[in-house]
Amino acid sequence: MQRRQFLILSGSTLGGILLSQCASSQTRGKDASASAAVFKSQEGLLEVNLDIESHVFSFAGKQGNLLSYNQQIPGPRLEAYPGDRVRIHATNSLSAPTNLHYHGLHISPEGSADNIFLQLSPGETYTYEFTIPDNHYGTTGYYHPHLHGYVAQQVFGGLGGIFVVRGALDDIPEIQQAKEEFLFLKDFDLTAARGRSQPFHGMQMMGRDGPILTVNGQVNPQFSIPSGGLLRLRFVNASTSRFYRLQLEGHPLYLIATDAGATASPIQLSELLLSPGERAEVLIQGNAEPGQYRLLNLPYERGQMGMMGGGMMGGGMMGRRRNQRETPQTLATLNYSGETETLPLPQQLIPIETLPEPKTVRQFTLNHGMFPGRGMQFLINGQAFDPRRVDTRVSLDTVEDWEIINTGVMDHPFHLHTNPFQIMSRNGQPVTHRTWKDTVLVPRGESVRIRIPFQDFAGKTVYHCHILDHEDLGMMGIIVMNG
Repeated sequence: MQRRQFLILSGSTLGGILLSQCASSQTRGKDASASAAVFKSQEGLLEVNLDIESHVFSFAGKQGNLLSYNQQIPGPRLEAYPGDRVRIHATNSLSAPTNLHYHGLHISPEGSADNIFLQLSPGETYTYEFTIPDNHYGTTGYYHPHLHGYVAQQVFGGLGGIFVVRGALDDIPEIQQAKEEFLFLKDFDLTAARGRSQPFHGMQMMGRDGPILTVNGQVNPQFSIPSGGLLRLRFVNASTSRFYRLQLEGHPLYLIATDAGATASPIQLSELLLSPGERAEVLIQGNAEPGQYRLLNLPYERGQMGMMGGGMMGGGMMGRRRNQRETPQTLATLNYSGETETLPLPQQLIPIETLPEPKTVRQFTLNHGMFPGRGMQFLINGQAFDPRRVDTRVSLDTVEDWEIINTGVMDHPFHLHTNPFQIMSRNGQPVTHRTWKDTVLVPRGESVRIRIPFQDFAGKTVYHCHILDHEDLGMMGIIVMNG
């Protein structure tokens, strides 16, 4: 991979409002996308009420029942700093159980923190409370439900929001001068929302995706940059299964941060691939001819599906499906507005720590199959998820290498809770630019080695595929971190 070419991120005042919602089909509510709330910590405390509800939303005249936090899609943006106390009062007004996961945060996986084994029953209110460590990295985090068996349906239905931890990257002078925009990438299927509660079998195998693509709950919103200025775009792939291969017409993307922190220096890209659960930050320079430029989602094939003898999926395919249309799709539009003194790109960002050589190396093989009486299951090391089984035990204050091997026919984004990692190699070839990640794309037929420092928090959590139908269908394991 070349520095100025294609990087797989596992180794980019918004207007055009087309989203509205109502509390019922008769009573219209406020336009959630027009003024999405932002809650920031005050005097070291971030305290928020999150109501988890179902409402009728419409996109360009098409309506469907979707799920939301505080009647907004995306949910309110939460912002905090290292050392802050966080207190979130979550009320479940759905007819099904749910919970919350703080994707990208390095906090305790137990108690009232990032405990994905908690269950909020219908009608229940629960208070999540935790402290962000003093040494926490800056990140564009992502909160969403994580109750096994319900995850894909609830995320696809609309649940999700941004959780920002501010850090040292925000204090770099060139970054401070850039205009900041958050882009929450989410697809919807209002046909499914109008009453098809269960996806087709093929949708579950590939992972469901929808034909309506939104950014911050809007179809093709507008954002602006002054001539000579800098624009900081903070992307979150909040889709259940959809990959986003991002390109901005007429502009290179300067990568400045991945899932769990800044890069050492800006990396110039022509396009940027985000698999589900991945986040990235890029800078855009306002040095093109003033006009309008589209942010595009380019075609990307993420896998095949079919059956072969013995009930297993693999070679001898009977069918295939692309992730999206053969032609680029417009996600948003960049407009030039005004002019400013030319702002330079930063030359240096945040140094990347060199991790020590590991004493333990583990292998994890990703695959899938059909099983009598159980149907389709997605597997890690030949096993589907079992909440009663511990799959991996590690010790705190150790570093391990994990080799993730995809022997299946679909790409899988592999996500580890609690502890970020660095990508060391792909298919045995060293990765040139080290970054901090918590989700890594493992394409079909390939392998990725990651290096993980297990630090600070003992307890039980999980690792899994972030195509969320695959997670619900078994591609998840339990890890226990012993102090």
